[in-house]
Amino acid sequence: MSHFALVTLHLFAAITFGGTVFFEVLILEGIRKPVGREAMRTVETAIGRRARRLMPFVIAVLYCAGILMAWQYRDDLAHPFASSFATLLSLKILLALSVLAHFITAITLSARGKLRSRHFKFIHLSVFCQICLIVFLAKAMFYVSW
Repeated sequence: MSHFALVTLHLFAAITFGGTVFFEVLILEGIRKPVGREAMRTVETAIGRRARRLMPFVIAVLYCAGILMAWQYRDDLAHPFASSFATLLSLKILLALSVLAHFITAITLSARGKLRSRHFKFIHLSVFCQICLIVFLAKAMFYVSW
């Protein structure tokens, strides 16, 4: 598969996943009080149902494309502190793995019926912050050097 196709698939999946997290953290949390508990529960249930169907596919595309793109930089990744590019890419990969671990944790807790509001909020806020850092690093890798 061409690098262009990988980057395009990766970007569309990142926009879908990241956009969903941004929407939930920045928009949904802001309307919780004005909308009311019952309406919010209905909205969260509907969004959760849709996300459980869509996100596994999005995550698979995101991480598969990411792995295939990273493979092209395997020589740089073998020496993560040899260059600013390798260091930033390694950090980006570590954050991406952390996001995946958060996603798996949320799915596991949800499947066991143990995903509580405090877990949900913590996971979303943590993933939101990590996605912001990943987006920064994705650009910084090519523009920042030391």
